[in-house]
Amino acid sequence: MLKTFAVIGDPIDHSLSPTIHNAAYRELEIECTYIAYRVIQGDLATGIESLKKIKISGFNVTIPHKIEMMKYLDNVDENCKRIGAVNTVLNDDGILRGFNTDMDGFLEPIKRKEINIKNSKILLLGAGGAARAIVAGFQKEGADEIVIVNRTKENGENLTEFSKKNGLDARSIDIEEMDVLDSKFDFIVNASSLGLKGEKNVIPEKFFNEKTTVYDIVYKPIKTDLINKAKEKNCEIIFGYEMLLGQAIRSFEIWLDKKAPYEVMKRSILGGF
Repeated sequence: MLKTFAVIGDPIDHSLSPTIHNAAYRELEIECTYIAYRVIQGDLATGIESLKKIKISGFNVTIPHKIEMMKYLDNVDENCKRIGAVNTVLNDDGILRGFNTDMDGFLEPIKRKEINIKNSKILLLGAGGAARAIVAGFQKEGADEIVIVNRTKENGENLTEFSKKNGLDARSIDIEEMDVLDSKFDFIVNASSLGLKGEKNVIPEKFFNEKTTVYDIVYKPIKTDLINKAKEKNCEIIFGYEMLLGQAIRSFEIWLDKKAPYEVMKRSILGGF
């Protein structure tokens, strides 16, 4: 029997998820299809009813529904509880089960490259939903300290509180204050929209060296100005598409309870640019 999966959000036409998942289904010759389904803000309840009517087997949730979706679920995993947001839903005979794969998706390429997180010091740009999952991931893996840089002071302070509550030492600063920071960071992570529209990197040059891992979760364009700067300084680089791939693999395995074809899904992402 054909199973249908989807990604819901707004905007949704830029999503690479259908390309990634449909490539995996073709490779494993399984009867599944994956669609992008636009659900505008304020219309989530109706959108979910429509998905239930077509007996959707599962769906991914993206901006702006990750937090609101929590109230429509019958149960959620530990990651959802910790982060306060959901991005993967399994429809188990009408029971909606929520998962958050942002944290595992973020950590997946770090673990794949065997980069040590324990006792590390992190500079994090951004304080939105993805940043919460990143903070939770670093805390889980035993990081030591995180400095959060955000344009909106209130959001930065909220994330600092969230971080401390989860047991990770944190402080929040403005972009202009970066210059006075001590220059030793093990990780520089961009979880903001910086670079999405070709903006220039704002992180001071002194933070980049070959012992630093630079991770930009922006996946379009693949090479942001931050990534180019990191390359110039011989940093370890993790691209945004690697997190996207990590999330897709985890969703695939939650829905179908079988190993995802990593290489095929990776090729489909890189071919989708």
